[in-house]
Amino acid sequence: MSDDTLPEALQFRAPAPLVDIGANLTHASFFEDLEAVLHRARDANVSQLIVTGTDLEHARQAVTLSQQYVGLHATAGVHPHDASRWNAELERAFHTLYREANIVAVGECGLDFNRNFSSRSDQERAFEAQLGLAAQTGLPLFIHERDAGSRMREILTSWRDEISQAVIHCFTGSRETLYAYLDLDLHIGLTGWICDERRGHHLRELVKAIPADRLMVETDCPYLLPRNLPAKMKGRRHEPALLPWIVREIAHWRGESEQRLAQSTTATAQAFFRLTDTPEE
Repeated sequence: MSDDTLPEALQFRAPAPLVDIGANLTHASFFEDLEAVLHRARDANVSQLIVTGTDLEHARQAVTLSQQYVGLHATAGVHPHDASRWNAELERAFHTLYREANIVAVGECGLDFNRNFSSRSDQERAFEAQLGLAAQTGLPLFIHERDAGSRMREILTSWRDEISQAVIHCFTGSRETLYAYLDLDLHIGLTGWICDERRGHHLRELVKAIPADRLMVETDCPYLLPRNLPAKMKGRRHEPALLPWIVREIAHWRGESEQRLAQSTTATAQAFFRLTDTPEE
C-alpha cells in the first residue's frame, strides 16, 4: 500500500486508546510505508505498539524503531523456528540488549510443535535459556506456543516462581490449555484468529472465561489479517490500524461493549509491559 489511508469501509476508530501487543513492524512489507502505517494506527486510536523482536537482528531493529517513534516499544528474543541457532554468544548478546530502556519483554520465544522448523530439543533448550534471562532481568515474557500446550505447561510450571509475568501471545489453544495457563497466572493475547470462520469458532466460546485483567489484544501483523473485514486490503497485509475490528469481534463474543474492552485491555497491557507513555484519545 502506497497511499496514506485505508479503504473507507475499513476506517474505524476505537472508542478508547488501544495497545497492540504484537506488531511485526520490522517485517519487509513495512519498509516503504512505515510512517503511513503508524499514522493510520493513530487515526484508529491504536496509540501504543509493542514491536516484536524474533531474533537478534529484528530485536535490534525493533529497539531502533522504539527510539524513533513515540508510543513504540520492543521485545527481544528468539522465535522457536530459529531455536537451533541459540548459543552462548547469542545469549550474551541478548543479555546486553536487555539493558535498553525501550525493551519491555523477553521474546518472542517458546515452543512450536506444529512446524518444527527447529527440533523439539533445540526449542526447549532455547526457551529455557530465555526463561533464565527473564528471571535474571525481571522482564515479562512474550511467548509463542503452537501445538505444544502440554510441554509448555510443564516447563512454565517448573519456572513459575522464578519469572515475573508472561503472556501467551496469539492464543489459539483448547479450553483445557487455556484454563491451565490461567491457573499459572498467565496473560492471554488474542488476534484476528477469532475472526476466522474456518478455524476460530472454538475461541468464541472461550473468550468469556478470560478475566479482564489477563486479556490483551494484538494484530500479529502483517500476519493473520481478519477474514471478516467489510473490504479487502491491498496486498492482504495486516496492520495495526485494523486492531479495532478485532476488538469489536472479541467484545461481541464476550458480551461487553467495545469501549469497556478497549479500556480494560489497554490498562492490562500498560500494567503488564510497564508502559509509562500513557496514550491519549
